Amino acid sequence: MRALAVLVVALLVAGCGGTSDSDGRPTVVAGFYPLAWAAQHIAGPGVHVVNMTPAGAEPHDLELAPSDIEAIDDAQLVLYLGHGFQPAVEKAAEDRSGPSLDLLAGQRLAAAGEEEGMGVDPHVWLDPVRFARIAVAIGAALHRESAAATVAARLYRLDAEFRAGLRGCERRELVTSHAAFGYLAKRYDLSQVALTGLSPEAEPSPRDLETLVDRVRESGATTVFFETLVSPRLAQTVAREAGAKTAVLDPVEGLTDDEVAAGDDYVTVMRRNLSTLRQALACR
Repeated sequence: MRALAVLVVALLVAGCGGTSDSDGRPTVVAGFYPLAWAAQHIAGPGVHVVNMTPAGAEPHDLELAPSDIEAIDDAQLVLYLGHGFQPAVEKAAEDRSGPSLDLLAGQRLAAAGEEEGMGVDPHVWLDPVRFARIAVAIGAALHRESAAATVAARLYRLDAEFRAGLRGCERRELVTSHAAFGYLAKRYDLSQVALTGLSPEAEPSPRDLETLVDRVRESGATTVFFETLVSPRLAQTVAREAGAKTAVLDPVEGLTDDEVAAGDDYVTVMRRNLSTLRQALACR
């Protein structure tokens, strides 16, 4: 049934509906940066890919303006993650009459989130192997299977770099400001210790904060990681109380203007994450 649904989407994208941009190219809307990155590399210059989440913005909190909803309504294809990751985009995608593709559908999602009692974890793009499968699904929807295979091959090479880089490490504890790195940790045999749950805005109580400090001390971790798009205050407080350092581990949910200007993309940021992890975990 999933294969049939993808075929239907591919036929719709290839043959009908949707608006084009000013130079006549068909438009594909992506909910946030990783999906836009994959779609652009797979679709090529003949398709205009629109990222709904502005540079430097937190995708979880995205609110859609009327013009954004209109863009979603008019697109030939909408790519998004369901399970409440971006509720506004999800609702607009489900309400429109054209084809939309929920790229969490069909994935086994219990591994990183439900085992910790936190519900479904949507951060699948931080596992290059899972993200490669998403690229293949996008390629099928766009009828660009060969280009998708090229993108997937890049992601499998990235996976090989992570496997080699994180194989011999003195520490395996990954202390993060929120539970975004469960799939990455599971893929590379790390143990995620998250200060908050799946929502990056969660604030622990003073008693919970004491518990978090104790957990970090007990884990033996020397680094508490915070993110680029949310406040580092909690991570800095826990690190200070636990006698640890802080470092940036980027969830690649959206690049900042500075990163875009520097020519960064999904792969370069993930490689920077690997370098940061190797230093923090004392990898050989």
